[in-house]
Amino acid sequence: MAPLPVSSPTTCVIPTTCVIPTTCVIPAQAGINRGTGADPDPGLRRDDTERDARMTASLRRIWGLMYRHIALYRRSWPRLLELAYWPVLNMCIWGFTASFLTGRLGSTALVAGAALMGGVLLWEVTLRGQMGMAISFLEEIWSRNLGHIFVSPLRPWELVTALICMSILRMLAGVVPAVLLAWGLYAFNLFTLGPVLILFVINMIAMGWWVALGVISLILRHGAGAEPLAWGVLFGLAPFAAVFYPVSVLPSFLQPVALALPAAHVFEGMRGILLDGVVSHGHLAAATGLNFVWLGLASLLFAYQFHQARVRGALLTIGE
Repeated sequence: MAPLPVSSPTTCVIPTTCVIPTTCVIPAQAGINRGTGADPDPGLRRDDTERDARMTASLRRIWGLMYRHIALYRRSWPRLLELAYWPVLNMCIWGFTASFLTGRLGSTALVAGAALMGGVLLWEVTLRGQMGMAISFLEEIWSRNLGHIFVSPLRPWELVTALICMSILRMLAGVVPAVLLAWGLYAFNLFTLGPVLILFVINMIAMGWWVALGVISLILRHGAGAEPLAWGVLFGLAPFAAVFYPVSVLPSFLQPVALALPAAHVFEGMRGILLDGVVSHGHLAAATGLNFVWLGLASLLFAYQFHQARVRGALLTIGE
């Protein structure tokens, strides 16, 4: 039987055209394509770089202004001594007074003496914070440096930030020795108030900041005639701040004035802890809210007076 014929293909068609997509559409919000390692949007990267550069420049200007003041204290021991002199002196006077009352009246006056010394130390936080900020600003005026620093790219908020940082350093340099003295001589430990002490200190120094901003605004408006307020304004508020006595001691028509100050709520809260062992969250919330309100108003006043001083050219002539 003869084999069947096998037909073999003689034509093979091979495709010679291959279409490969060369365009990939990536949504604008997709950012980096993690699958392919594509670069991010150049515009976004440029914005981030510029933002970082601006922030770095701001921090350098703030630190430069701070360093100018730190250098003054680093080279002058009388300046350092002055920071701690008044807080330590006040602690000695009121500490010995509390010891005398405790010795005469016995255990009844023990808690009252603790409240007295605690009031002195917390009031020093506000006082040193306010003076540290206001006097650092006056240092720029006395050295005729205010106009010079604003020829640079320094912005008003950077100046305020540097002054706030200096007030914290000055406050610590003045209050810490007084706290150690109260513990060493009179066996009074401020830290027995507990963690709420941190909130008390924040509220007290914040009050010093908005008072200082108000004083600086008056100096920008009235010049050297308003400089004494940097030392005396808080002493005028002390009777209403209820530092050494409860708000209820004040006449009824003065009590609303006292309750409008954050310090009065802080001291009422401190006495509540020492006398009753209870943290008054209402007083703490009131102090925080009042500080936000007063700090906002003082910031607006400062911004307005600074703008007016710049328009009048007073930044170059203030203090003369």
